[in-house]
Order: sequence, then structure tokens, then C-alpha cells
Amino acid sequence: MDVILKQDMPNLGYKNEIISVKNGYGRNFLIPKGYAILATETARKIHAENMKQRAHKEEKLKNEALDAAKKLEKLEIKIGAKTSTTGKIFGSVNTIQLAEEIAKQVGFNVDRRNIKLNDNIKQVGKYSAIVKLHREVSAEIKFEVISE
Repeated sequence: MDVILKQDMPNLGYKNEIISVKNGYGRNFLIPKGYAILATETARKIHAENMKQRAHKEEKLKNEALDAAKKLEKLEIKIGAKTSTTGKIFGSVNTIQLAEEIAKQVGFNVDRRNIKLNDNIKQVGKYSAIVKLHREVSAEIKFEVISE
């Protein structure tokens, strides 16, 4: 069964994407919850027309995301954390702190859910994270955790 997604679904697809799912999943979950619509011929034609109109806007958003990615990759972010004498952090550094620091330095907000840390950060040192800015654009940022 083919459906057109109305919103981004993790591990399934992005908004306005036509995907194939099993009949039961589509009819019993996606369509009743309002996450998707059935991809009939008329729905596909309407979808194609809408996608043509949105193509220009998508290209502009993608270019903005590419510019933001270039800015983010140049950043040198330092996050202060309370530590013991051995350099171990009380608690851990998470995506919320990283998102706040990016907002301070660059001036635009990055949703914390779009930041993926490579490790659990429990010690002082240098780390990296991946920030997803657009469905096709992501940037790797380097940051350092320092003792306060």
C-alpha cells in the first residue's frame, strides 16, 4: 500500500514523501492518526503539483542550511562543566547545553533533537557531534568540554 506522509516520521520517511507500507500499518495506524493519506491517483496528482510549487522554497531552505553548516563547522565551541579533581564531570554534557552554546555563538537556534552526540560525555576533553539542519544537510561540529 502506498501512502503520502503528512509529517516527518522517524525511521519511516519525511513529510510529503510517498512510501510503501504494509496494509495493516497504513489502514490501522498511519491514516486514522492523520500521519498519512492514501496515495490514490488524484492524491498523487495533487501531491506532484504541490511538490512543483514547493521546489523553489526547498532549494532556498537547503542553501540556507548549507550556509549554516559552513558556519557551524568553523566554530570552536567550549562548554564549561563542574568537574572533580580527576577531570570527571558531575553528571554529563548533553544536547541541551550544546544547543544553547551554538545559539549564543552563531545566533540561530538549533533544535536539540537534531543534534546527535557520538559519545556519552562524562569527562573533560574534545568531542564531536552531528547537527542535522535539513533532510539532506548535516554538519559535524567539534567542541571541547572544559572545567569550570
